[in-house]
Amino acid sequence: MSGTEEPLLKVVRGDPSPEELAAATAVLLEVARRAPAAEEPAPARTAAPTWYRPALTAHRAAASWRH
Repeated sequence: MSGTEEPLLKVVRGDPSPEELAAATAVLLEVARRAPAAEEPAPARTAAPTWYRPALTAHRAAASWRH
């Protein structure tokens, strides 16, 4: 750990034993693990929809509804 990083937990009051601190850390990590993850942002669309692009829909004949 470099000198610029802050600790994940900080005891503000009291003097916990190493076992108590380990137990509190384990509980907090388990709670964080069970919390729902933040939703991933939807990927950016790179291709335009094809329903309005004549070049991509030209293969459809006027009577294609019969197929």
